Order: sequence, then structure tokens, then C-alpha cells
Amino acid sequence: MSRFDELIATVETYQALAAENYDRIRSLAEAMRAGLCDYIGAADGICVHLVPPTGPFEPKPHGDQAFSLPPRGFRPLVPIAFGLAVRVSKSEDWLRVSMECRKVGEVFIIEIEDGAEFEFSLPLKDQSLEPFHAHVFSHVLNWFRENIERYEVGDYGTRDIGFDFADDINAQPA
Repeated sequence: MSRFDELIATVETYQALAAENYDRIRSLAEAMRAGLCDYIGAADGICVHLVPPTGPFEPKPHGDQAFSLPPRGFRPLVPIAFGLAVRVSKSEDWLRVSMECRKVGEVFIIEIEDGAEFEFSLPLKDQSLEPFHAHVFSHVLNWFRENIERYEVGDYGTRDIGFDFADDINAQPA
């Protein structure tokens, strides 16, 4: 085997693992989106979308753009980020929860932007997502509760734990 052939074989293995990583995270994110909406139980429509993890976003399905890496092409073997937009009112207000997923040995770790982590054992298909849905729901609910408490005691005004609100795309200028 020539050095070039060795390089090609190694890169093919690398890309196969990068594809496995992406597919695993994409499948998990899709299942989390659907399951979290069911867990929250909004009877009046969709309450969770996959959105880009950073930058502006609209609360709608973003497909491939919801992930920090593309689904095809040469991809690095790195943690992958995505966002979940969660509807937080009946009037279409949305909050983004950004997450990064990585594999450490036989454990898959999802880190919410502020540092809260959740671990799954591999293989993922054998795992129930309900504890994770409860974790994300509590994270969102506690963000609001903590800010209510900050306001009530007079120390409020930051968004420093990883949430972004979607601009109301239906709002009319005053």
C-alpha cells in the first residue's frame, strides 16, 4: 500500500465516523423535537422547531440549516450544535435553547449552552428521551422563574444563560 493509499483509507474511515456522528445527532435532535413538543403538551399546535444554534432564527423548520455542520460533503469529526425553538406563549413567542452534542467513549453528552449537561449511554436507540425532555423543560421553566425572582428582588436584566427570543415576525410597526 502506498502512503497515498494509506492516507485515502484513513480519511475514508474518518469520514465514515463523521457521517455516523452527524446521523446520530440528527436523529436524536429530530426525536427530541417531536418528543419535547409531546412532553410539553401544547394542545393548540406545534411548540418546538429545530433552528440554527446561533444567529437570527425564525420559529419554523430549518432542516439542514438547524445544525452547525452540513449533512453532506467533507465534514470534520467534531461536536455538533443545533437549537430548539420552544413556544413559550399562546401568542407565538419563541425561545431558543442552543445545544452541543459530543461523544465521550460510550457516553453521548448534550450540553445546553449555559453548561447544563445531560448524558445518554450508547446505543441511543435503547434510551428513553423522556428524562431529557423533563431536563429541557425544567431548564426553560427555571430560566423564567429565576428571572421573575431577580425582578422581584430588584436584580434583573440579563440574558446570560443561553436563550434567544425570536422576533415577532407578525408584529406591525407602531
